[in-house]
Amino acid sequence: MADLILILVAGFLGGLLNAIAGGGTFITFPALVFTGVPEIAANATSTVAAMPGYLSAAIGFRKDIAELDRKLLLRLTLWSMLGGAIGSGLLLISSNEAFAILIPFLLLGATLVFLRGAQIREWAARQRGAVKAFGAGTMIPVAIYGGFFNGGLGIVLLALFSMWGMTNLHAMNGLKCWLSFALSVISFVIFAIGGKIVWIPALVMGAGTILGGLAGAPVARRIPMPALRILIATVGFGMTAVFLFRLL
Repeated sequence: MADLILILVAGFLGGLLNAIAGGGTFITFPALVFTGVPEIAANATSTVAAMPGYLSAAIGFRKDIAELDRKLLLRLTLWSMLGGAIGSGLLLISSNEAFAILIPFLLLGATLVFLRGAQIREWAARQRGAVKAFGAGTMIPVAIYGGFFNGGLGIVLLALFSMWGMTNLHAMNGLKCWLSFALSVISFVIFAIGGKIVWIPALVMGAGTILGGLAGAPVARRIPMPALRILIATVGFGMTAVFLFRLL
C-alpha cells in the first residue's frame, strides 16, 4: 500500500510538472525503480503512465493542431510511431544491467536539455533552414530516442520544430503533445506485447498524472517559473547522482 501511495503521488507530481514545464520523468521513473520495479519495466511503465496526460494536452490544443496540414500531420505521426517502435524495440532487447549503466547518463542529458531548453530553442530558431523541414531524417531519430527513453523529449521536439521553421508556439506545443501521444501509443503496444508493463503501478500512476495535469494550470500561476525550473533541475541532478551511486 505504501508503494502504491508513493507511485500515485509521483504520478501526480509528474503530471503536474509536465503540464507546467516538463520534467515529470525525473519523478515518475525513479519512483517506480525505488518501489522495486526493474529498470526497463520502470521506463516502460513510466512512458505508458504519461500517455493520458499527452492525450489530454493534445485535446487542449486541438484547434491549433487542426490548422496544420492533414497530410503533413499524418506523415509526422507515422514517422513518430515508426521511430518510437524502433526505440521501444531497442529497449526490449536491452538487459536491465546494461540499461542501468545508461540511466545516469540519460538522466543527466535530459536534465541538461531541460535546464537549457530556452537556449536550445533560441539556437534552433537561428538554424531555420539548416535541416529539411518536416523531414523523416530528423523526425525518426528523435522518435527513436523517445521510444527508448522519454526524458526531455518535449524540449527536443520543440527545438526540432524551430529548426524546421515553425514559429507559432501554440501549434508547436499542440504538435509536440500529439506526436508524444502517438509515440507513447506504439510504445504501449510494444511494451505490452513484450511483457514489460507493470499494470497496477501503471494504472495508479496514470491516474496520478491525470490529476496532476488538471492541477497544473492553477499551480503554474502561483509558482515562479525560474524557481520551478531550479527545483526540477535539482531533482534531475539528484536522481542522476543516486543512480550513479547505485552502480558503485
